[in-house]
Amino acid sequence: MRVIIAAAGTAGHINPGLAIANKIKEEEKDSKIIFIGTTRGLENDLVPRAGYELKTIDAYGLSKKISIENIKKMYKTLKGYGEAKKIIKEFKPDIVIGTGGYICGATISAAHSLKIPTLLHESNAFPGKAVKMLANKTDTILVSFEDARSRIKNAKNIVYTGTPVKIRKKEYGINEKNSIIKSTGLNETKPIVLIFGGSQGAQKINDAILGILKNKLNKDYQIIWATGPKQYDRIKEILEENNVYINHLENAKIVPYIYNMEEMMNVSDLIVARSGAMTITEISNLGKASILIPLPNVSGDHQLHNAKVLENIGAARIILNNELNYENLNSNIEEIILNKNTIETMSKNALKVSTSNVEDKIFAEIKKIVRE
Repeated sequence: MRVIIAAAGTAGHINPGLAIANKIKEEEKDSKIIFIGTTRGLENDLVPRAGYELKTIDAYGLSKKISIENIKKMYKTLKGYGEAKKIIKEFKPDIVIGTGGYICGATISAAHSLKIPTLLHESNAFPGKAVKMLANKTDTILVSFEDARSRIKNAKNIVYTGTPVKIRKKEYGINEKNSIIKSTGLNETKPIVLIFGGSQGAQKINDAILGILKNKLNKDYQIIWATGPKQYDRIKEILEENNVYINHLENAKIVPYIYNMEEMMNVSDLIVARSGAMTITEISNLGKASILIPLPNVSGDHQLHNAKVLENIGAARIILNNELNYENLNSNIEEIILNKNTIETMSKNALKVSTSNVEDKIFAEIKKIVRE
């Protein structure tokens, strides 16, 4: 099978594309796969690192506002459409797959014009502009949440598959679980709250956690907190100004980045995080209670819609970014984590929207299209 995958910008778009590529190679080892991206996004690191060739084109998200800058971006995106068309003609794919983001506009449109079969994967509960725009040009759209289905109009075919993620549910024995907890410097006697704000951290969340630690509010629970590499030193300095030292914290472990995230998510009792599509999928697959702080000002407010998938079934609580402070975060943490019935109910509810065999389902849809 010959496949082109369009994926650009953030890890939330690129990682599903890589998971799909890996599944195709696993099922059909002789497959030839290339990626189309831009010169600006994480694809320039993640795609070559995964062993795939990356071709780049000009493509931008377009705004309705009329300005010289937007006119320039529109011109470059039209040029990118021609560049995508040239790549597709030269590579001769059996299918072109897009995993969301502005790169899909040029690439899927170019494939459609050349009568190449196409497939789109939408990770968010609220579909992006590119997916909505391309709905009637795409053979099949795969969605990660059933909530997305009603928000896509004029689609030929929509299939619920879920999003492929690396983190899986693990059933650790008590000794193994305790060993993982002790490796962090925490203990197995108090519940654990895992806090992260994406790979770069989230300052608003970090500031709220700082307030909890400075006021020593976490006496009855423990914190494992990934600040993001760029914010770690700032947080260390702020704590020291308050005579709190990062390596001598009670009931807390602070790190720039968590490399064993699968282990930490599995042994934690409650997760506090942003609500990107992959995070929501991982939380539901693991059956974890959560407090979600959606990133504001993103396209279609999609993180809020993602978070509501879990809130609506009683699996999560949402605190809006502009309402977040250390008092209400600590209050919500204590209400959940110190009540056994609450945390068990939220955890069970999260599993209601968990997905399994995602890569198998996606590959099956790819084969249907290619066979046709």
